[in-house]
Amino acid sequence: MRSERRLRRLVLGEEEWRWTVRHRHTEGEPCQEVLTLSREGTVVRVVFRDGPGRVVGTAAYSHSGLVVDERGRSANLHEPGVVRAFVDEVRRRGLGAGDVDGWELLPAVVVRRAAAATPEVPPGCPPGP
Repeated sequence: MRSERRLRRLVLGEEEWRWTVRHRHTEGEPCQEVLTLSREGTVVRVVFRDGPGRVVGTAAYSHSGLVVDERGRSANLHEPGVVRAFVDEVRRRGLGAGDVDGWELLPAVVVRRAAAATPEVPPGCPPGP
């Protein structure tokens, strides 16, 4: 069985990123799924806080690393392709070290993943029929 806490490696051209996913509980706060991305000493934590209409991690009938927003958009934070999409979005927005609201990034990541799955679709086209 693999350790969910180990740092995993993602290589993008000349850049090497390390990443991990954790489910955490803080007293008085909702559950959170946290995707931690690090590169050259810079650490970005993409944080998904549980809330109305939102599912994080080990909620009813879900698994660690799963995030689902109120519109049904979802991502499995354990999938390297999903992590790649989050890295691309963090880079595109020029986000630096610290905590980032994952719910703000999720729609763009879902579109990016759909576009990657259907490369013949023109850029900027919304996913699905």
